[in-house]
Amino acid sequence: MRNINFILLIGFITISTLGYSQDTLTISKRDIWQKASDNNLQIQISNQEVQSSQADYRQSNALFLPSITASHTAISTTNPLMAFGSKLNQEILTASDFNPSLLNNPATTQNYSTKIEILQPLINMDGIYARQAAKAKMEAYQIKTERTKEYFELEVNKSFMQLQLAYKSVSVLEKANSTADANMKLVENYFKQGILQKTDLLSVQVRGNEIKNQLQFAKSNVQNSSDYLAFLMNEDTKGKVYKPLEDLDNSITIETINTKLSDSRKDIQAMDKSSDAYAKMLQSSKMNFLPRLNAFGSYEMYDNTVFGTTAKGYLVGAQLSWSVFDGYKSIGKMEKAKAEFQKSVVESQQYKAQSQMELNKANRQLKDAENKVNLEKLALEQSREAYRIRSNRFTQGLEKTTDLLQSETQMFQKELEFLQSVFEYNYTQQYLQFLTK
Repeated sequence: MRNINFILLIGFITISTLGYSQDTLTISKRDIWQKASDNNLQIQISNQEVQSSQADYRQSNALFLPSITASHTAISTTNPLMAFGSKLNQEILTASDFNPSLLNNPATTQNYSTKIEILQPLINMDGIYARQAAKAKMEAYQIKTERTKEYFELEVNKSFMQLQLAYKSVSVLEKANSTADANMKLVENYFKQGILQKTDLLSVQVRGNEIKNQLQFAKSNVQNSSDYLAFLMNEDTKGKVYKPLEDLDNSITIETINTKLSDSRKDIQAMDKSSDAYAKMLQSSKMNFLPRLNAFGSYEMYDNTVFGTTAKGYLVGAQLSWSVFDGYKSIGKMEKAKAEFQKSVVESQQYKAQSQMELNKANRQLKDAENKVNLEKLALEQSREAYRIRSNRFTQGLEKTTDLLQSETQMFQKELEFLQSVFEYNYTQQYLQFLTK
């Protein structure tokens, strides 16, 4: 039975090793950011939103540029009015065409007309403010995209540090596994000599299996972190795993960071631009009550053959139009625009207040993280010294096996906790810098 368990354990370790030994790609944080900024799907979505808003702004060029249409119409008619008008447009009327019998019962008449129409806006105050609103919206999306890239850079840094932490955890647990194997041999030797009991040997074996299990989970975290980095870079990691070129730094750098929310932060600027767009739309809805002045013109060609141009004529003019009452449609549109503008102002105030609250919270978290790093570092040094003392006493037969295992577990646990605290401090520091950009 013992041999079977041994074979199963060897098989488990072999499978775990094969699962971990994939193609390892060494990559730096700079390379990841370069690939991610070029290929990330979220950034591509933001860029498309900018292009969409730019297209909306280009549509407002119609406020100043003419609208030109061309058409060719062919008709065949015996309608008295249409037949007479067609001949008149073709400039082929004769005295005989005024015969009452021909006027009342004309023969089939064919008419082909080619027409070019031009509409030129002159004064449209509502359109001017609508164009300004479209421009403010476009600028808001441009600023939002810049903020998205800043947040994405933070996410890349965080993910890279998580990958570093995962590799560091694997290194610590491999060291713990080696230490556990060495203790196993020592305890087995003592057991054979009759110095220790069977329960001591079993406790050491259980501890060894726990470490191997933790090591396997740590290796899985390496793959998980690699997969997420690949997602950020929009790459396929099938059969691949990333390894950071830079190791996780075990030290922290204390920096003084501004604790006041800046109005120049990109997301706040985007909120202000959005409110400005709503304000312009409100002005546009008010200007809808004013009259509009537009010019128009057309050039027409008529013939009794397709695309003929025998008869020609033009028409030019200007129109001043004023929608006096449209059933409260314009009034309702103005009230809606006013409500949306006021809503955007309140949302901007709420967002700024929430951002200041997050900034204050991040400052407190940074101080807590700094304190945690110092305490974890001290606890790690103490646990190492405690394990050294107990290990020496155990070899002299002065310590229990359970005490040695407890001291060993505590030492490696404190090392992992110290690494985690360093990661939390560095990330909180970068997050605080992001909040104060």
